[in-house]
Amino acid sequence: MSGYTQRVRDSILPLSVADTLPSAFAEWSFTENTVDHETPIETCELCGQQDLRYHFEIANQNTDATLWVGSHCILQFDVAVLENGRRLSPEQAKRHLAKLTQLMQLNSCIRALEQLAAKENNPILSGALDYYRRNKKLTPKYAAVVFWKLQAFRIDHHPSFFQVELRRDQHIEDLRAMPTGGCIVSGAPSARSNAPRRKLWVTARPRPARAGDDRQQLEGAQCAHRICLDARSPGINAARRLRAASVRVR
Repeated sequence: MSGYTQRVRDSILPLSVADTLPSAFAEWSFTENTVDHETPIETCELCGQQDLRYHFEIANQNTDATLWVGSHCILQFDVAVLENGRRLSPEQAKRHLAKLTQLMQLNSCIRALEQLAAKENNPILSGALDYYRRNKKLTPKYAAVVFWKLQAFRIDHHPSFFQVELRRDQHIEDLRAMPTGGCIVSGAPSARSNAPRRKLWVTARPRPARAGDDRQQLEGAQCAHRICLDARSPGINAARRLRAASVRVR
């Protein structure tokens, strides 16, 4: 722990007016600037943590110095996060940083869908892109094609960032009718997720293509993917809706 503290001291004090850590951190605030590096290759310039995908910029109001750090350090060292000139509480700051992370994940999904739509003149792919831009989710039918195509074209993407819409009964029925060998739904396993709400994961197992399948059924039949379902649902929990639709939940 002493080495970690010394690293923070060496990073922050030379760029601050104050000569103690609590006073020095009072000079810094989050600038609202963020960077998604696409892969976890960066380092926190404050604490030295490696393998960061997202950078958040903090600046010193007295020296104009800046550092690119992880969101954890902003929260741990109580760096000011402002909204309309008002300093947010620690809990509000945590939610604000989480929303910014989710926005970067959304933009990452849109970039992947844009690359995919440019690869093939396919109305399903262009429709999925338009739908995701409007709704920030995919329908089960769109997801079946999109995930297979992303893998087929080797387009870099993070499956857990995509959300699949289950608010309508038709979406549940579409999920049941997907031409796969079965679906397993489970809670999100990652303890490092920044998502503030519980999510569900669906693994769709492919079945062999059958004679008479149309184009979308053929694409869905070859699709093996793991997709993220938002657990929010008006009036009824998504897991209960999936159980009602006879999709196995664990």
